[in-house]
Amino acid sequence: MPLGGFILVHVSINFQAFERGPDGFAAYVHFINSLPLKPLLEICGIYLPILFHGIYGLYMAYRSNANGGQYSYGRNWAFILQRVTGVLTFIFVFWHFFNTRLQVYLGNITHEELGSTMHQITAHPLYFILYIIGVLSAVFHFSNGIWAFLISWGVTVSSRSQKVSAYICMGVFVLVSALFILSLVAFTGDEFQ
Repeated sequence: MPLGGFILVHVSINFQAFERGPDGFAAYVHFINSLPLKPLLEICGIYLPILFHGIYGLYMAYRSNANGGQYSYGRNWAFILQRVTGVLTFIFVFWHFFNTRLQVYLGNITHEELGSTMHQITAHPLYFILYIIGVLSAVFHFSNGIWAFLISWGVTVSSRSQKVSAYICMGVFVLVSALFILSLVAFTGDEFQ
């Protein structure tokens, strides 16, 4: 739950780069950084859940049996993609954290320079493509994870409810992916230099 919330908050902040430009993005970054107990929120609501989910997910991916070639059902392929995107997302999150948040902690950049830092990253064509792959992996993993969560917790029991939730979750994938991609495109603009 905290990771899903974090993705939604993160996309809403980053989308400000597209919707409101550098000033809007900076205002939202300032708002987040002025929250009371921010270090505690980051540690307990982001870092520890990411580490636990990521390490446990890597273990699950290692143990799982890929049966996409054995069965042609779409959900078998979604199972495989869940594992693959989990590994890609784990790598991407640490790379993104290293390039942004860790640099703030180390004092190499300020919160106000995050927009220009993202501009420097996304202005490089290879890094831009890697960010697109990382974002799509993370959002698919999130969306498909919601679908699996609804089944495993008994919310969607019937095959009809699972089919409806699959459409809704893939709609979430398309919407959140579009918002992240528009954010990345905005960061490539010269106004973020």
